[in-house]
Amino acid sequence: MISTPKLRHSVIATFLLLFSASFVHADYSEHPKAVKFIAKMVKDHGFDKAELTAIFASTSRNEKVLELIQRPAEKRLQWAQYRPIFVTDKRINAGVEFWQENQKTLEKAQLRYGVPASMIVAIIGVETYYGRISGGHTAISALSTLAFDYPRRAEFFTSELEQFLLLVKENSLDYQTLEGSYAGAFGMPQFISSSYRRYAIDFDEDGEIDLWNSVEDAIGSVANYFYRHGWKNGQAVAERATYKSSGKALVKDSPKPVHSYATMKAGGIYPKRKGNGKYTLLKLQADQGAEYWIGHHNFYVITRYNHSNLYAMAVYQLSQEIQSLKRKR
Repeated sequence: MISTPKLRHSVIATFLLLFSASFVHADYSEHPKAVKFIAKMVKDHGFDKAELTAIFASTSRNEKVLELIQRPAEKRLQWAQYRPIFVTDKRINAGVEFWQENQKTLEKAQLRYGVPASMIVAIIGVETYYGRISGGHTAISALSTLAFDYPRRAEFFTSELEQFLLLVKENSLDYQTLEGSYAGAFGMPQFISSSYRRYAIDFDEDGEIDLWNSVEDAIGSVANYFYRHGWKNGQAVAERATYKSSGKALVKDSPKPVHSYATMKAGGIYPKRKGNGKYTLLKLQADQGAEYWIGHHNFYVITRYNHSNLYAMAVYQLSQEIQSLKRKR
């Protein structure tokens, strides 16, 4: 039988999978990367070695997490499939109800941080359906799995596991009961551990930060997150582009504004709002064909929450629909 490159690759991949599987530990207490991590936490932060070893002895590899992290919706769907997940009548109506129930808190957050109430509501709506969907994965399990058994982003998730254990220690939380997403984000606004420690605030002023049970803390923390990432009060987020064919050359996958107004105009793209003077041109594949959108600085700020153009556009459009319906009621 002739061995083709494709066949050889398949055989090698199968061998490596079987080989690595033979070294999967029943739990993480003796996993080489976990042992090294424990030593670092003891040295750098004064954790008790026996306590951490016990934590990882009760934590094991989560295959579902590894499956989900490799096929996020933002990577495998086009805009035509992605938008209907989040911009729905039910989510819009629920958003208006959430806004009405938390009107004073949202007004307080908007006044203090300059972030529109509609945007805060939309973020919480996309992330957890206004607190109804937590993610369903134990945070310690998800983060340990990604830190020790997902080499592609091991450095990032090892850092987040470190931040998680510090968060638990600082706030006397129970690591065994904290649930979140497959990527280790948790609470009503789905903050990762480093963001929780850096941007979460005690907005209800009860002496503790609780993104699981305090709607006030969740609202204030989302507003603070956007404010700290440079949200510009009163400036545009995105707008549909009217263009000439020559302008398509300006399309960028990156949401970061890089084109000047003069560059956009020369390409036949005419932003209606100048914003801070920089723009990006985005192409989204909708049911009726390609849509072209101008992204402003505030669009880029939304992507600091989730680095995806689809995510940011879903949040923006949901916020607009919620705001429009609320005005009618």
